[in-house]
Amino acid sequence: MGVRDTMNDEPKPVRVWDLPTRIFHWVLALCVVSSIISGLLGGNALVWHFRLGYVVFTLLAFRLVWGVVGGHWSRFANFAYTPATTLRYLRGERRAGEHVDVGHNPLGAFSVFALLGLLAAQVGTGLFADDEIASTGPLIKFVSGATSLALTKWHKLSGQWFILGLVVLHVAAIAFYVLKNKHTLVRPMIHGDKSLAAEVPASADTGRTRMLALVLLVLCAALVTWIISLGD
Repeated sequence: MGVRDTMNDEPKPVRVWDLPTRIFHWVLALCVVSSIISGLLGGNALVWHFRLGYVVFTLLAFRLVWGVVGGHWSRFANFAYTPATTLRYLRGERRAGEHVDVGHNPLGAFSVFALLGLLAAQVGTGLFADDEIASTGPLIKFVSGATSLALTKWHKLSGQWFILGLVVLHVAAIAFYVLKNKHTLVRPMIHGDKSLAAEVPASADTGRTRMLALVLLVLCAALVTWIISLGD
């Protein structure tokens, strides 16, 4: 092995999580926790519960688009693993060129998709919910009373507990990586980089991509505002 090959094998900082993805992650986490707390408090806190729900709606819409046009490791196509790849990962096998531990690994990817799906269901049911006291979802007029009550039941019980369960599993997985593998998943989600081989592709994270993300976020917020206004 020559000097050039040895240098290429040395780990170097590689941008894995672009800034829009990192901001999305932390704002979503804050909104989910705050939304659960405000929902449990009830009363006047439900005003904030609805506002937080609209923010989560906007973030999910943004993430859906960013999962197609965002940085390399933020794109769904790069962590939507096949069953065969997942089985190899669980057996500890790797194929040349497979970077299953750079972004979301197969188990982490499953958790991400499950959480995004559950949050979408939670937001969707909240739009038609009725607490039978003083608060109703903005689109309640489009469904029957029976449908609204069924959606409310999911929103207040099953959906909330499923989300709490996934959040607990997420935190437990982070702790597991730290304690067993001496590997933190939190730090890269703060500064964006991981120490990786030079061959690992980096996520684009430039002023241009960040401006694109901002424009997409504004458009998603406008879309959510329009959807909510349909109930007026």
